[in-house]
Amino acid sequence: MHNVAKAPAKENKKPLAFKLHSGERAVKRAMFNYSVATNYYITKLQKKQEEKLQKMIEEEEIRMLRKEMVPKAQLMPFFDRPFLPQRSSRPLTMPKEPSFGNVNSTCWTCVFNNQYYLYHIHHVHA
Repeated sequence: MHNVAKAPAKENKKPLAFKLHSGERAVKRAMFNYSVATNYYITKLQKKQEEKLQKMIEEEEIRMLRKEMVPKAQLMPFFDRPFLPQRSSRPLTMPKEPSFGNVNSTCWTCVFNNQYYLYHIHHVHA
């Protein structure tokens, strides 16, 4: 056998104590949950307040509309003064000749059963 140098024996090491972060994480999570719940509660209160205000505004508008809808009598016309009509300030309408397009042309082209026929105006009047 060969004389092989043995590696020196390693001394026994103690394991290091480890620290779990679950406790810290639980505290942070509780703080986060509290802030989320607080924000939710605040937004819920704001929404309730806005709805209450909107409802009050709508009720006031309905009250005003009902007040306006009450029928009221028309004022009595004045019969003691004579009625004098006044001339309108708009200018008079100027008449124009109508334009009928190609009515004055000598013939029209009519389509009937995919065949073209010339239709003369003087046949219409005959």
